[in-house]
Amino acid sequence: MDTITVVENVFGEVERKVQKSYWEEHSKDLTVESMMLDSRAKDLDKEERPEVLAILPSYAGKTVLELGAGIGRFTGELAKEAGHVIALDFIDSVIKKNEEINGDIYKNITFMCADVTSPELKIEDNSIDIVFSNWLLMYLNDEEVEKLIGRIVKWLKPGGHIFIRESCFHQSGDSKRKVNPTHYREPRFYTKVFKECHSYDQEGNSFELSLVTSKCIGAYVKSKKNQNQICWLWEKVKCTEDKGFQRFLDNVQYKSTGILRYERVFGEGYVSTGGFETTKEFVDKLDLKAGQKVLDVGCGIGGGDFYMAETYDVHVLGIDLSINMVSFAIERAIGRSCSVEFEVADCTTKEYAENTFDVIYSRDTILHIQDKPALFRNFFKWLKPGGKVLISDYCRSPGTPSEEFAAYIKQRGYDLHDVKTYGKMLEDAGFHDVVAEDRTDQFLRVLERELGETEKNKEAFLADFTQEDYDDIVNGWSAKLKRSSAGEQKWGLFIATK
Repeated sequence: MDTITVVENVFGEVERKVQKSYWEEHSKDLTVESMMLDSRAKDLDKEERPEVLAILPSYAGKTVLELGAGIGRFTGELAKEAGHVIALDFIDSVIKKNEEINGDIYKNITFMCADVTSPELKIEDNSIDIVFSNWLLMYLNDEEVEKLIGRIVKWLKPGGHIFIRESCFHQSGDSKRKVNPTHYREPRFYTKVFKECHSYDQEGNSFELSLVTSKCIGAYVKSKKNQNQICWLWEKVKCTEDKGFQRFLDNVQYKSTGILRYERVFGEGYVSTGGFETTKEFVDKLDLKAGQKVLDVGCGIGGGDFYMAETYDVHVLGIDLSINMVSFAIERAIGRSCSVEFEVADCTTKEYAENTFDVIYSRDTILHIQDKPALFRNFFKWLKPGGKVLISDYCRSPGTPSEEFAAYIKQRGYDLHDVKTYGKMLEDAGFHDVVAEDRTDQFLRVLERELGETEKNKEAFLADFTQEDYDDIVNGWSAKLKRSSAGEQKWGLFIATK
């Protein structure tokens, strides 16, 4: 055994002792308050338990492994539909309480006292449909997290899922603690570990985890204006399977450095045309009222959502397909104490109940969507009667685009329409009082200002970014100015009512 391994083992043993001592201290009272470390646990549990369960894929008849099962807040719920639940916790009194609560009611639960980090924990490869973990990884050190995720991928069947939920950034519960060994990490740590995890079966097939969704727990946003409760749902897939557009966004158009340089141009919190200036102008048209619910499709890094929530006291749900965008948005939410949730989601497959939102808001995003009529029909369905939709988007002039513009559209994967046709699609979806405005003149003014500011502050830009980043921005903005000045590229503003 080499020196590094010995040191890792020593640190690992110390970590486990500290965590076990911490949870023995907080498990003296086997109540939901002690498990959630919060005096308001009963009310929070009523809100968040159905929310968490609704995120899971169907587990009817499936084998579910629950890690860190505690006294069974979720164990019984899972057992109602699952074929078999393996409930595991490393505190003996806690798992015994779980068995006392659920064991007589549900005969399909196996209760285990075990530490998830122990090599003695044996789970058969490809035997589990869903691994469920609610507040566990924050009690493991970084190395333990990486090793456990590697083991979980092996335990999962191909097509199986893993759900994790963690407290990020800071403590959420109000229980007093003498010591607190919890690891309050940035969400991007977990995302990175999961994305980089690979496993191989006996035939040599390679598997990885594909993100299904990631979001703030809404119950904590509503009751505490706290966005640090983050969950992820991942699916075990063959490495050959293409993740398509999401991978393009996160690896090409919206890499982390790309997002930050866009923000430098558009202004803090913004990655769409005009930044705060156009956001304020457009949002002010919506006549928002306190308590209303807003869906932001393509929320980016959240600047517009924070503005709406803080200025008008509305509740905003921001969704974006880019994991990188949502990661930044959640990080920017910390400490703001506003009612904003964020979720990694595909607006073309996401479903909401009818009459859910008062406003649907989208800035320079729907250009990515190929089937706009279907999306607009969903918008109409999701809005309450009298609800409004506001969209700004890239458009084009009527007729056939030039070769150069057509190549740009293809390279970006855009679906562009002229302003009139765009407005007609909203009418065809059922909307009334449709306003379809050509805002290209405003677009040109904004582009000129943004380009001028970037060139004027070149030295400061290059202190944080590369020459290549600078050239990409200057060349990109110059090209947009050229296309828009020539009348090919347009910018539209659309407002409509249900």
